[in-house]
Amino acid sequence: MTAAGGTGRILAPMAMWALTRAVLLLCVFKVVTVPGPDVTSDVSVIYHGWSEVLKSGTYPQSDVTWQYPPVAALAILSPALLPFLDYTAAFFVLVCLCDALVLGLLLYAGSRTGRRTAGAWVWVAGVPLLGTTAYARYDVMVTAVAVAALLAGVRHPRVLGALAAFGALLKVWPVLLLAGTAPGARTRRSWTTAAVTAAGLLVGCAAAMPGALAFLGFQRDRGTEVESLGALVFHVARQFGWQGRVELHYGSLEFLGPHVPLVSTLALGLSLVAFGWLLVWRLRARTFGPGTTADAAFTAVLLFTTTSRVISPQYMLWLVGLAAVCLVFRSGRMGLPAGLVLVATGVTQLEFPLGFVHVVTSDATGVTLMFVRNGLLVAATLVAAGRLWRQTVTEPRGRERRTPVLPAAAPEPAPLRDVSRDGTAETPASAP
Repeated sequence: MTAAGGTGRILAPMAMWALTRAVLLLCVFKVVTVPGPDVTSDVSVIYHGWSEVLKSGTYPQSDVTWQYPPVAALAILSPALLPFLDYTAAFFVLVCLCDALVLGLLLYAGSRTGRRTAGAWVWVAGVPLLGTTAYARYDVMVTAVAVAALLAGVRHPRVLGALAAFGALLKVWPVLLLAGTAPGARTRRSWTTAAVTAAGLLVGCAAAMPGALAFLGFQRDRGTEVESLGALVFHVARQFGWQGRVELHYGSLEFLGPHVPLVSTLALGLSLVAFGWLLVWRLRARTFGPGTTADAAFTAVLLFTTTSRVISPQYMLWLVGLAAVCLVFRSGRMGLPAGLVLVATGVTQLEFPLGFVHVVTSDATGVTLMFVRNGLLVAATLVAAGRLWRQTVTEPRGRERRTPVLPAAAPEPAPLRDVSRDGTAETPASAP
């Protein structure tokens, strides 16, 4: 490849990133008006309110909407790094900087031998497909940690472990980055480092402020959110007279009424099945290439996102970031599920915030949007799981069966040895 071609591979996604992010910033700063509910109020009201509580020396332990691990406090307090801006503006600027960091990591990794810049293009396209929600949540920050962990982990398993633990204490899901580490030394190093890092951070957070683990109880009590896979049952049931309702519950709009606990329990059961599949895959996988850790992390997060009782719009950013890392590696096969995730991300913006009133009322438009978005997620999950299984389990076994076994050469006779009484060998015996 010529130098001009290599430069073009870098400059083209950078230029498109700058254009799309300029539009995003114009929207979140309300220079351009976006139809639908104002999602930026979560930053100016909820996040800002939490930051004031955190500054007082405690976690928001009396607020049921605080459902985040203790290190999330760093993300909520981060706008203080830019004291010359107000809280909301500083938050948007920091999210944009993390967005740029992800692009830089993907471009740097994609420019190396045996890699490609397709991952950078996935990120460039995926974030604006979610709309203003992408910059009105701290999930870009978490995704930046996850992308850095996977890319660094190719050569440095301890860095993968440390960043995965840090990310898990930001928003739990990055613990799944460790699902596909190669058995042996790499797994020992990354998992041990993750455990030590997580323990140290938890102790530090608990010692620093009370209420560090309050989020666990709030997460446990959540129900079936209106955008989840299980919610499709009630969207359809409403058309036939189901006597339930939609209410703000634990920070999100959830279905409440007959049979909701049952569907929530079934969703938890599906998540357990997903965990069981991952465990079986890990025990049976035979080949771990450079991109296997990323492919497994993408598949794992797809499994647990799709089966979750809650699928908030910002969850799509996790999938976009992991899909982008998968496409950095030329040996990867996650192109189709990555494409399905991008389409699902675009549909997510149509249902929230643009068409959220239709989703909440379960009218024809809302039900259609939810079937399409969740159907795409289910399809992406099944395709990703199938491809991961074939590449690491089925195909390696097939190659082993097809490889002819050559007869072993006859061994040369070993020299006779005198054996002492205690069983130890001594000098070779003399030939007769």
